[in-house]
Amino acid sequence: MARRRVVLTGAAGYVAQRMFKALDARWDLVPIDIKNTARDGTPVPRLIVSDLTVPDRNAYRQHFRGADAVIHCGFVRAPGMTADSWQDNSDAKFVAEHANVALAYNVYRVALEEGVRRVVVCSSNHAADYYERLVWDGRVDMVTPEMPPRSDNWYGWSKASYELLGFVFATGKVDGRKLEVVQWRIGGPRDDDIDHVKPGDLPTMHRALGAYLSARDQTQQAIKMVETADIADENGIPFLIVYGISGNTHRFWSLASARRKIGYTPEDNSQVNFADKIAAIARAAKT
Repeated sequence: MARRRVVLTGAAGYVAQRMFKALDARWDLVPIDIKNTARDGTPVPRLIVSDLTVPDRNAYRQHFRGADAVIHCGFVRAPGMTADSWQDNSDAKFVAEHANVALAYNVYRVALEEGVRRVVVCSSNHAADYYERLVWDGRVDMVTPEMPPRSDNWYGWSKASYELLGFVFATGKVDGRKLEVVQWRIGGPRDDDIDHVKPGDLPTMHRALGAYLSARDQTQQAIKMVETADIADENGIPFLIVYGISGNTHRFWSLASARRKIGYTPEDNSQVNFADKIAAIARAAKT
């Protein structure tokens, strides 16, 4: 049986690199990015250097031809801004995020045109981050994928736009064919967030623990989001939103749809993984 061919955009970036080896071993992976080295300067095997923000899709459609799925991790960063600048609501940030929406459109469209079955988009928890205010105020206990996307920053706005754009493609109203779409609302794909919590700061600790996504849980979700046969909703629309977090006791985003629709069974729990660090922070809160 032929190996599944999967395009991975933004392949040199942090999120993609975190699962690259496992996916490359499982599938016929087609890595694409605008640079051919990872953050540490390590060359990415077989990486195709291509700018998917170019409106002329003929410049890169050959890389999508024959693929079964796409995992879209590509991202345009505003000049001079770091990964921590997501709350910036400046003009420059809007321009960059507007470019990200256009980039997502190019990926959806070329995938549809080339007969790709499914596109998994690295969205973000920030597509609905407004609800976190309500969580911390005690007015909402759990944020679910069924809630309308809501954000108060351009970064979250662009992720919500990915979702609304993807739904249009999933309905089959573009070129008469349904494109299967999964929106991956990734949480905190890092193992050191807890290290930056100040002693006694329980709310920040709760957030870090609830958002945690381990590398192996991230990889499991990616595989299941691509390989699950049927993601259609009750109306027959192949569109799914999945929160990208581990099975954290402190979670405030629902994993119900991930468990039900793609059979996600997280292996990690931040409360277990970081038990010693949690105890130290909690003890400081009592002194």
